[in-house]
Amino acid sequence: MNYELFIAKRIIAAKTYKSSISSPIIKIAIIAIALGMIIMLIAIATGLGLQQKIREKLSGFNGHIQITNFDNNNSEITLTPISIQQDFYPDFKSVKGVKNVQVFATKAGIIRTETDFEGIIFKGLAADYDWTFFKEYLVEGKLPNFTTEKASKEVLISREIANRMKLKLGDEFNVLFVKESPSKAPWIRVVKIVGIYNSGFQDFDKNYVLADIRHIQKMNRWTATQIGGFEVILNNFDEINQKSIEIYEQTPSTLNAQSIKEKYPAIFEWIGLFDTNILVIIFIMILVAGINMITALLVLILERTQMIGILKALGGTNKSIRKIFLYNAGYLILKGLFWGNTIGILLLLLQKYGGVITLNPETYYVTKAPVYITINQVLLLNVGTLLLCLFMLLIPTLIVSKITPVKAIKFE
Repeated sequence: MNYELFIAKRIIAAKTYKSSISSPIIKIAIIAIALGMIIMLIAIATGLGLQQKIREKLSGFNGHIQITNFDNNNSEITLTPISIQQDFYPDFKSVKGVKNVQVFATKAGIIRTETDFEGIIFKGLAADYDWTFFKEYLVEGKLPNFTTEKASKEVLISREIANRMKLKLGDEFNVLFVKESPSKAPWIRVVKIVGIYNSGFQDFDKNYVLADIRHIQKMNRWTATQIGGFEVILNNFDEINQKSIEIYEQTPSTLNAQSIKEKYPAIFEWIGLFDTNILVIIFIMILVAGINMITALLVLILERTQMIGILKALGGTNKSIRKIFLYNAGYLILKGLFWGNTIGILLLLLQKYGGVITLNPETYYVTKAPVYITINQVLLLNVGTLLLCLFMLLIPTLIVSKITPVKAIKFE
């Protein structure tokens, strides 16, 4: 029989325990653990959620890795064409973990309406394009169809462009493209809005119009086998650094393979700071919860001094008596963790499906605070908090060894 656990249960169940001097201190310790867990859950879920959403949006507009000509010099506009006839297209068989390889080309243009005009990036896509990202953010209409024999007039624009230019679903508008010679009249393409998206990433939403790549090929006098570049979509974003190196090694020497981490280093350095912030918050919350538990345990030990003296007089060892109070503390920690997890997860679900907390998209690239957390992360956080708190409580239980039976029994 585990008599330490038996005595700990009797202490917890005792009515005097609930009305004792230590009762309010114990309640404060439980509340501290619960609040700490709530804050840690929110910090992890929102921090990881924001990282994931920003990565998704960057890869949605650029792919995970772009293969282009070196002459483009990181420009958003593809300047020099490359051949579509590559060993890695349409399937990148030499590199594992590649989900899709899709072609693209971009060209600077101007939307011209009767009342206004706006500069945009006209991004040309083909039938091989993976629309998974834009399906999530499509707010009106449908996705364009680029499988027709002739260049399709259908385009997908953002809600921001539609609002600024006072365009709506089904409208046709002109896009002007300047020729190399300023003296010549610009190219004009009449396109039709079949879909409107809203990604919340204003840096891209205010610029991009998605259209058929054959328009750009014709204006640039490219052949059907000439494109601006390739976008590579990976199965696992966490492998992007390694896959970027592998893809670079497997492409011809005239082509450059660049990951979105390399293309947008400032953004990834910024979201990388979230990991440090999360670790600092977890450390502070566990430290605060541990200190509260130490205080509660010390009061509990002093309150049970006579019981400790009696147990020692009956032959109880310091180790077994310390275990009694650790069992007791473990129960209190688990109680705090239970309420912390219950309230924290409910708040996260409320945010995920209700979007209560909104953010400025110009600063955070999202319109509401995203939430992402897994069961494994929750379990690891709970187990880690429990073990660290119990480890911190080993120090105050050392006071048990200083208590002598004679003085303890007389203690009031």
